[in-house]
Amino acid sequence: MDAHYNPQAIERAAQQFWNEHQSFKASEDLTREKYYCLSMFPYPSGKLHMGHVRNYTIGDVVSRFQRMRGKNVLQPMGWDAFGMPAENAAINNGVAPGKWTYANIDYMRSQLKALGFAYDWDREFATCDVDYYRWEQWFFAKLVEKGVVYKKMSTVNWDPVDQTVLANEQVIDGRGWRSGARVERKEIPLCF
Repeated sequence: MDAHYNPQAIERAAQQFWNEHQSFKASEDLTREKYYCLSMFPYPSGKLHMGHVRNYTIGDVVSRFQRMRGKNVLQPMGWDAFGMPAENAAINNGVAPGKWTYANIDYMRSQLKALGFAYDWDREFATCDVDYYRWEQWFFAKLVEKGVVYKKMSTVNWDPVDQTVLANEQVIDGRGWRSGARVERKEIPLCF
């Protein structure tokens, strides 16, 4: 055993072992209780930051704990990639949104893998992939068809710089959380 701690060598060896043994792959096993651990998917509009690390570490600790308790754990990872944050970041950087988004997904995936999180990467998806959003659109169309969805006017938080609606949590002291612009109250038609 080495007298000095060498994190790069230890992490590389552990991650290689996990990959070779598919340690985090979820599979059918009726003898074990199932456990599903899902953390919010990141927006691939840039690089990971410490807020991401904090969030995904918490989910990873929970899933590893449940796995150690003998449960059949599924911890997937995906990308909340169909929306204004990624598109606005692409525009601000002078890159086509698709190219920008998939490049960020590749980079962020490498960051998450380097952190050694216990994801089943075979379950990965991005919400901007047609294989994903075609079913989301199909489902929405069925809700409309059944009369479950209706339209009416509603007041929203509008960021005039990002040109998007903001949730209340995204408005800080009357300003958009990303742009810093003064948020406007705007009435627009919405689906409910």
